[in-house]
Amino acid sequence: MTGEPARVRQMWHLVEPLHAVLYYAPAAFEEAAALGYDTEERWASYFAWRAAPLGAAGADEVVRTFHSFAPGMVDRHVPAGWAVADPDAVLAARLRAVDLTYRALFGDRVEGAGFAEAAALARRAAEAAPGVPGGLGAANSALPWPDAPHLTLWQAATILREHRGDGHIAALTGAGLDPVESLVSFAAVGAAAPEVFASRGWSAEEWGAARRRLQECGLLAADGTATDAGRELRAKVELRTDEEAAAPWRALGEPERERLVQLLGEPWLEVIGSGMLPSENTLGIGKV
Repeated sequence: MTGEPARVRQMWHLVEPLHAVLYYAPAAFEEAAALGYDTEERWASYFAWRAAPLGAAGADEVVRTFHSFAPGMVDRHVPAGWAVADPDAVLAARLRAVDLTYRALFGDRVEGAGFAEAAALARRAAEAAPGVPGGLGAANSALPWPDAPHLTLWQAATILREHRGDGHIAALTGAGLDPVESLVSFAAVGAAAPEVFASRGWSAEEWGAARRRLQECGLLAADGTATDAGRELRAKVELRTDEEAAAPWRALGEPERERLVQLLGEPWLEVIGSGMLPSENTLGIGKV
């Protein structure tokens, strides 16, 4: 991949880990526990952290905006999670969690000029993201900006990744792939092992039925790997996703985008090197 889609993909790979630490950081689990969430596994807090910008969303809205999760899994956490803590309390707690996590990762540098410059550039990009009505990108864009630069950086990264996610859902839907078919087809091109996608809550029967549908369409071979047609379809999905995610980076321009890459390079390495994030993920980062 070359040209603008490659640059857009590069920026996503750079900002995604800066956002995703929220779902794995010890401080986030501590904040979730203080709110009253069960932290034996990460899903109760995950659904709360990610859905809170939508308000007290119901299960149907979360199924739609998250897209990849089985409805039964969502039903276990939404709307029950709002009885534990209301969305405003969750939003305040997630910023506290990010503050503690970034300070643990980056130390006093969060107060420095580099983070302030990176935050200003990332915010400009995020403010140029066209919101999809009802999407997670628009919901996060509607939140007030924090004062601290490192929290501004995290919120910008969140808007940018959710804006991309909204475009990705549109691309998958346009390709005729339902949520479980989207995961099966992604696993089929080597984005991650099928076992990794089990975290999305689909049963073996649902996964198997999706495989059969894709085989009947000529997109999967008998062994579950993608056919040439299946790979071509996924490539088109990823290209459309990059195209949908391009507007914020056009707003920055090439020199400023490259400056942001330079500023975020070291923090990105530190997040990856922390071991906080899983080495294999459902997003296919580093694989596709």
